[in-house]
Formats: sequence, structure tokens, C-alpha cells
Amino acid sequence: MYGALVRSTDEERIFFDDIRNRVQLNSVSLPSVCLYTVLNAHNGLNCSSISQDGSLLVGGFSDSSLKVWDMAKIGQQSNTSKILEEDESVVTVSSSLPEDGKKSYTLLRGHSGPVTSVAFNPLGDYMLSSSVDSTVRLWSNKLNTNLVCYKGHNYPVWDVKFSPKGHYFVSASHDRTARLWSVERIHPLRVMAGHLSDVDWHENCNYIATGSSDKTVRLWDIQSGECARIFIGHRSTVLCLAMSPDGRYMSSGDEDGIIMTWDISTGSCISPLTGHTSCVWTLAFSCEGNLLASGSADSTVKLWDVSSSTKISKTDDSKTGSTNRLRLLKTLPTKSTPVSCLQFSRRNLLFAAGSFSKGV
Repeated sequence: MYGALVRSTDEERIFFDDIRNRVQLNSVSLPSVCLYTVLNAHNGLNCSSISQDGSLLVGGFSDSSLKVWDMAKIGQQSNTSKILEEDESVVTVSSSLPEDGKKSYTLLRGHSGPVTSVAFNPLGDYMLSSSVDSTVRLWSNKLNTNLVCYKGHNYPVWDVKFSPKGHYFVSASHDRTARLWSVERIHPLRVMAGHLSDVDWHENCNYIATGSSDKTVRLWDIQSGECARIFIGHRSTVLCLAMSPDGRYMSSGDEDGIIMTWDISTGSCISPLTGHTSCVWTLAFSCEGNLLASGSADSTVKLWDVSSSTKISKTDDSKTGSTNRLRLLKTLPTKSTPVSCLQFSRRNLLFAAGSFSKGV
């Protein structure tokens, strides 16, 4: 049933072409950024996700529906793209996704409560959604249908993420548990108790991280289901997590707009990154892991130099103000779009998404 989780010959060719043509990013060579803005969402867009190749965007809505946009079809529409900013280092593109009845999207229904999180598998042919109705659903993007409904949580499920290999996924719920699942089984393989909210996978697939309203981040061993490490330092609810591709570092963003970058091996915070004026909703590392992108409710995307940040010792804490200015490479303001999703493609193009907000 899930044979498509294995790459075909054509998919392997595309994958290696992407790797071969990957842009090497650093503090001088910054990524191009493509921003997709959902119009007329009427505050109903709760979450969004972009496939790894940037071809699909999915949004989860308060009316229990999911909408999937095909970027190739959106690009064929007239007057949907324009350059917001262009300089020597960065080009920012904004594409409007109209909700005007022209069926520029595929509508999916199945949940009986607001959708809280959506996620694509690495190949982009399947996706997961979680909901206030306490369930997680697996969808086929080729068949445009719901395949499985996973029931196990007793309260709203806030977040769901596929593993880097795509066969397993993890969910986090208001019942203060994170659960490990296999796409082929309807019951969870592991239950990790004591946390909720955002989740993310370690690159080696042996650990997952969870963030919570208790202001901590925890690292869990999926083999034993035990908490392996607790990261303490945030002063407000942790809203988002991201693991570096080499598995050495983890970043977490909170309601106060603070980003903490952690050394996973020691459990210590390298240093906080400040600059956002509102909640940090999404984080993403570049393919090499030397750049970190953050998206916020303050309608900005910020690019951070992680490679220099991780070299700063704790003795530099007194210089936090100056070192933060050095680490922040670029601030990209949107017109009125709080950024809820960031995704680096395999070629290191940065995709961003959010809904237009008149109040910003």
C-alpha cells in the first residue's frame, strides 16, 4: 500500500540532480526566498506546510478542511507573482494564492475539528494532518484521498512530523504525550509521556525533540521511549523546533520571539538569538546547516549565521547585544503576512508561507 514511500528511478534522478545543483550558502551568499501568501483566509488558516521540492503547499483550516495547492498550476496563472525586493544577495518573490472559487486548490475533508498541523513525507506523495478532534490522518496526494485515521490521543493533537526517512512519524498532543507511529500500523509504537506542543526528528531517526508550554525542550530516545535530555532556558511557551542536518544542533523558538540554539551533545544553550518582536512560529536549517531561517508573527523572515554563532563561548554572554547583531544576516519583511511555514528545498531555495493579515 505504501510502496510509493520508496524512490522510483525518476525520483532518484531528480533527487541527485537537486543535490548536484545545490547552491552553497554562507554569510555572504544568502538564499533566494519564495513567499506564498494565502488571501481571504479570514483568520481560518491554522497551519501550513511545503513539500521538500517546493511543488506542493498544504494549508489546514479552522473549518476542518485541508487545501492543497500545486505550485506549477499557480505559476501558470497570470498576475500571481511579483518581485518585492531585489538586491545583490537576496531575491524575495511573493505569490498570491487566491481563494476565489476558481478551484486553484484541491479540497480535502475528513477531520471533525480544526486542523492544527500538516506535514509532507520526504517524497511529497503523502502527507499527515492532526486535529482538535484527537486524530491524525494520512493522505495520498496522488489519489487526493484519506488513507488512514490514527486514533490514540485523548485530547487535541497539536503537531505531527514525518521522520527523515518517511516511514515513521510522531505526534504531540494536549494529553501531554508524544507518540511514535508507523504508517502501516494503526496503534502507536511508543508513548512518551510528559510533554506536548511542537515536535521534530533528529537526523539519525533515533531521537525526537518536543517543545512545550512548560518552557522546556526535551529529547527522547525512540528505542526506549525515555527522556534523554532536558533543555532549560526559555521564559515562555516553546512553539517551534528545528534540527540541524548534521544532528549536532537544535534551535527552538518561543512566544517572546526568542530563538535558542542548543548543543545536543551537552544540552547547553550556545546563545539566544533576539530580534523578532512577536512569536516565532517556524524554523528551518539550510541543507548544510550553516544558516538558520526563522519566521514570525511579526511578518518577517530572518536569516541567521549559525556557523559563527556556534563558535561563541559562554564567556561572551556579556557581549550578547553586539554578537546578536553580527549573527543576524538579513531581515526580510513581508507586506502583511505573518510567516507560519519555512522549508529549504534540496537546492537551498527557501520557501515561506502564511496568510494575509489586515491587522499587521
